[in-house]
Amino acid sequence: MRDSLPQPTPGLTHDRERPQGVAPDRIAPQRIAKVLARAGLCSRRDAERWIAEGRVAVDGTVLTTPAVTVTPDSNIRVDGKPLPQPERARLWRYHKPAGLVTTHRDEKGRPTVFAALPAGLPRLISIGRLDLNSEGLLLLTNDGALARRLELPATGWVRRYKVRVHGDVEPGRLAALAGGITVDRVSYGPIRARLERQQGSNAWITLSLQEGKNREVRRVLEHLGYPVTRLIRLAYGPFQLGHLARGMIEEVPGKVLQEQLGVGGKGARGRHARKTVPA
Repeated sequence: MRDSLPQPTPGLTHDRERPQGVAPDRIAPQRIAKVLARAGLCSRRDAERWIAEGRVAVDGTVLTTPAVTVTPDSNIRVDGKPLPQPERARLWRYHKPAGLVTTHRDEKGRPTVFAALPAGLPRLISIGRLDLNSEGLLLLTNDGALARRLELPATGWVRRYKVRVHGDVEPGRLAALAGGITVDRVSYGPIRARLERQQGSNAWITLSLQEGKNREVRRVLEHLGYPVTRLIRLAYGPFQLGHLARGMIEEVPGKVLQEQLGVGGKGARGRHARKTVPA
């Protein structure tokens, strides 16, 4: 029997999951590397390298260190050219397949999420991560400030997962996770976990959590004696995987971003899903 995924109605969940005060701050001074990355020219690491190479100037002075703060009034030039105007904040839903690393470059040469994306998109970063063998909903944005804000536990956004494990699952042990758990000296907050069905020596579990620490779901379940054999993220805050097919990417409409997050702008429209990898 093939494993089946639940198919919630695409779109948004209840407004109570909307984070408060997430609009990026466009006024406060920012580090120069952050500004270059936000303009879509490069990553922060590349920006630091460009500065070391003498390619970046602020108010007529060629920089020698990235430890420089700039304001919207600063005259920033790269290779003698002014920065392009930053694009409005945008957000995409992506159905990440297993086998892709959530990074722009992988030192081991493994295929990456960003290499799989179709041409024509702006430079994107992920909001949170899914590891190599995990799949499901991954949010992508062109706005680094928005990404950092939405990753913070303080936003109160719930991450929902469907997980297949090996072993005979005891529902009582899952229920106890609601009080939090410590694994290898790492404390994890409340996790709501429920046994969906037991199929021989395998079982499907649904989980909801807010912290989203590195490999949290896998580490907690393996600590209980239930090694994970498949992990699918179904939702991140109000955004759901829904019917988005494996390997597809779809932009969240600007109207939704404005209503839910206070970012985006008028005239921002969602785009049809685009295929990135074979399903």
